[in-house]
Parts: sequence; structure tokens; C-alpha cells
Amino acid sequence: MPRLFVTAISLLAVGPSCAQTPLSANGKRIEAAAGSSLMAACNKLGLRVPTNCKKGECGTCTVSVGGKLLRACTAKVPPAPKLKSVLEKGLPVKVAR
Repeated sequence: MPRLFVTAISLLAVGPSCAQTPLSANGKRIEAAAGSSLMAACNKLGLRVPTNCKKGECGTCTVSVGGKLLRACTAKVPPAPKLKSVLEKGLPVKVAR
């Protein structure tokens, strides 16, 4: 019985929260943990994302991640895509202006 308990804990430790999402911008590619801060990921990519309210209300921090518009100051890094070609290149991230 203890063996099953250890197996369950180890499955939780490597579950979906540990998944890495590839992101790319301006020729730079990083791996960010799914669910982590999108603003921090943008900073690692070298993107200068303007902010104003830091609550996601004004829309100044809007970025495009894989074609979807997200507010970087409140949004989380999305889960990794299933397409192999996108996984290799990474989800494109652009500052929406």
C-alpha cells in the first residue's frame, strides 16, 4: 500500500503544472512554465511591455501570444500547444499596439 502512495505523489510532482511552454519573439526562444507570469516571460524574451494600471483594466499591456490577445500584467503563460511545428518554433509573442 505505501508503494501506491509514493506513486501518486510522484505523479503529482510531474503533473501539468510542471509543463513548459515554448515562447519566441524577435528570434529569441525561451521555455516558460505554463501558468507562470506572462509579464515575467515577456521580460525574459527581451520584450518591453508598457504598463499603466498593472491590474489589466486599461489594456496598455496587451500582447499577442500565438494570435490570442492577453493582458500581460495579469495573464498567465498558456499551456504548450500540441502541434509539433509550433512546439519547435515556440508560440510567437508580440506587443499589441
